[in-house]
Amino acid sequence: MMNMRFVHRLRKTWRSNVQKSLKTSRVTATARSKLHGKPRKTSVGPIQSVSTNPFSFKILKELASKFFGHNTVQDRESVQINATIILEKKSFLKLLDIGADLVDDVDDVLAGRRVTLQLISAEVDPETDTGKVSNKVVLNDWYGSRDEIEQSDIKYKLQFEVDREFGLPGAFLVQNQHHNEFYLKTLILEMPDQSIIQFPCNSWIYNMYKYSGDRVFFSNKVYLPDDTPVGLWKLREQELMMLRGDGKGERQEWDRIYDYDTYNDLGNPDHDKSLLRPVLGKSEEFPYPRRCRTGRAPCVTDPLSESPVSGLADIYIPRDERFSATKSMGFLADTVKAAAHNLLPALESLFEQPASTDFGSFRELKELYDEIRDFVKQKGKNKSTTAAEQKLFDLRTQDEAGQDILEFPIPQVICEDENAWMRDEEFARQMLAGLNPMVIERLEVFPPKSKLNPGIYGTHTSALTASHIKGQLEGLTVEQALENKKLFTVDYYDIYIPSLNKINSEHKGPKSYASRTIFFYTKENILKPVAIELCLPPPPNTIEPGYKRVFVPPLSGNTKDWLWELAKAHVRTNHVNYHQLISHWLETHATVEPFIIATHRQLSAIHPLNPFLLPHFKNTMSINSQARKALISANGIIEKCFLPRNHSIETSAAIYKEYWHFDELSLPKDLLKRKMALPDATSKYQLKLIIEDYPYAHDGLEIWNTLREWVHDYIHIYYKDDATIKLDSELQTWWNEIRTVGHGDKKHDIGWIKLETRENLEDILTTIIWISSAHHAAVNFGQYAYAGYMPNSPTCAQRFIPDYDSVEHFQIVENPEKYFLSTLSTKVQATTVMTTVEILSTHSTEEEYLGERAIKCWTDNQEVIAAFDKFSSKVKDIEKLITNRNENPELKHRRGPANVPYTLLHPSSPPGVTGKGVPNSISI
Repeated sequence: MMNMRFVHRLRKTWRSNVQKSLKTSRVTATARSKLHGKPRKTSVGPIQSVSTNPFSFKILKELASKFFGHNTVQDRESVQINATIILEKKSFLKLLDIGADLVDDVDDVLAGRRVTLQLISAEVDPETDTGKVSNKVVLNDWYGSRDEIEQSDIKYKLQFEVDREFGLPGAFLVQNQHHNEFYLKTLILEMPDQSIIQFPCNSWIYNMYKYSGDRVFFSNKVYLPDDTPVGLWKLREQELMMLRGDGKGERQEWDRIYDYDTYNDLGNPDHDKSLLRPVLGKSEEFPYPRRCRTGRAPCVTDPLSESPVSGLADIYIPRDERFSATKSMGFLADTVKAAAHNLLPALESLFEQPASTDFGSFRELKELYDEIRDFVKQKGKNKSTTAAEQKLFDLRTQDEAGQDILEFPIPQVICEDENAWMRDEEFARQMLAGLNPMVIERLEVFPPKSKLNPGIYGTHTSALTASHIKGQLEGLTVEQALENKKLFTVDYYDIYIPSLNKINSEHKGPKSYASRTIFFYTKENILKPVAIELCLPPPPNTIEPGYKRVFVPPLSGNTKDWLWELAKAHVRTNHVNYHQLISHWLETHATVEPFIIATHRQLSAIHPLNPFLLPHFKNTMSINSQARKALISANGIIEKCFLPRNHSIETSAAIYKEYWHFDELSLPKDLLKRKMALPDATSKYQLKLIIEDYPYAHDGLEIWNTLREWVHDYIHIYYKDDATIKLDSELQTWWNEIRTVGHGDKKHDIGWIKLETRENLEDILTTIIWISSAHHAAVNFGQYAYAGYMPNSPTCAQRFIPDYDSVEHFQIVENPEKYFLSTLSTKVQATTVMTTVEILSTHSTEEEYLGERAIKCWTDNQEVIAAFDKFSSKVKDIEKLITNRNENPELKHRRGPANVPYTLLHPSSPPGVTGKGVPNSISI
């Protein structure tokens, strides 16, 4: 009877205090509304989760203490942990987000739907066999926090109460009962002993019913699996299980599931059967890396193809992988989509008349920059402009001048001398310091030999002979030049011959060759071209030999030979297509996505390698998903403007199958494979460059060695010997999944490194970081400087080179510039590529470069912080070194005739199109 009376009294007192609390809340809310100038209703509806109200919890505890004395669990000796939580509310910046904060205010104040947090101890609770759990704490004053038009940090103060034997918090749970998501950045705990525990979160938190369990976040203290505190072990496993998903259903915006799929979403056969594209991946014919699974329904006309998303809608990737919501990056993301869907069709209409298809002269081509800039500005003033176009035209970059992000400046390669790009020295220099400096190789056998099957592709005897080049070798014989390591080649014969019949088969389509170019390294330490061989395969189903024709430079440097210039143009076309499809897309974007997926699926947030790797994966899945929609999709920018047209991505699959090896993506292995370097234990880099003035390799080795040292220092902090590598179950599963699933079509490839020692792990991690940072920077951020001027990097060829005394040859003699330009990309193709590469060459205002970490509290380990500071300092030294090298007149390949300094591996950069800067990740 006494107990029943107590319970009745307790409930009555609790209800009374809850009503007082709500009354106070209404008064406070009204006052707050007046203060903010936002009158709101103050009526209170039914309250949910009343037990999470800190006031009522306190009253309950005091009453329990009064009636039961000091012998209950609530009355154990307790301590308080003060906390600060930092978050961003859903932004008003986007049109669809307007009103989101108002809805959440109503949820919070009137409906009692709150945001709650609960600490989890690293100490195990013997009754539950999981970490000890604190009381739930409500995130109060949501309504009173400032509401900004642009997103900004909002701080809330919290207080947790735990018993004195709770132990150190290692994780916390969060529930969002609001309708809308918010971005949780950090939770900071101030412990009773004044020590600080930080939880770097950086994640979108959706309504709790969107998840199968509470969201969990861990502190910045990491553990190898076997060292995990008992209280955190189950949370560690459960969180990984949630991230893996079950492989079923269509993924939704709020999902956090990382899974694999093939590239089966590049076509759109339901719209038009001509847009059917083969599935890349899980195929003997078209092997490919995996991409993130989206689970959309299959196409009706082709069940193997996944149906595309419509309009400007986003392809699913986990929300935390999307570009951040800050103004600069959000604009950049929308710009890529808006350009593809709005600006580029408008540009096509500008040149829709047949008479305007080709450029008539180089002067007309140069005037294009002003013409497009004026067109963009005029289009922005047009009342019929769509909202997406308007955003593209109106928004500004964050530089002091406030210039339009699409300003179309004169590309660097023609800034100082508009004819320098055509000089043979500049043509050769760009093989060492241009957009694609990772193809040139030292020649050991002359003439070059093919490895293609002659039974399929015909005989491969080269038409090149010693007589073609012997007069250009400074008195050396061909054998002496080979022996002295003076001959080099850029050889695209085996790359293009298998697909040329398909490429050249369209009546009004491209017309191109497979090229071989021979270079000689002179006494003046300058690389120069000495011969070009252009080849065609035999016609299909014939035994005829293929076509081969050799071109050599004019004997006099002052003589213009337009057939030689046309031959160089075809080499450039081969070169830029290989650059975009292989060196850029395949070897960075496509290669890295499986590493990102596997890292989230297999390496816990508290595994040492998770926070170590994540900065190198930032934004990559986001830009890849947009590339699948606008760039590499059927009838996308690549197919419209590049040589292989509809076969573009098939071509990259063929290269992946025959030539992609993970270990050869490391810079030292790549240089040794191409014989551009030799092993040298006495050298700073453990190898010696054959051409010392090889800017990409020289600067790249500085970055590679610095990265390798940073990786070494980090690995040795957590892995004390090789045995710990083998015993790390998460690490071994991660590497196995990358090889057998993420790159499953290459799982038997000889290039995979065995993960048995710390040195092996250093090789793997340095290669991954190199690909994501320096390799990508070298092939991406110079695109506008070199490919913004079409003749220097033509993406397509429209004509074969005419024979002597032919009608077309007389056309060359009559108007060489017009004929030359008619051979290359059309106006539409040139302008499309120009606008695209300017976007893709742009650094955002929030870019994170090598040696930088946007998340300052990413680790609690002081030894790690010291090692990272050392790494950052060395990166700054590399910047100074590169600057000094570019000012050295003895290094002739650093600038060349066009006077474009090699800055693509200069680590830092301001925002905009700068031609320098090495971000941590493939961020655009």
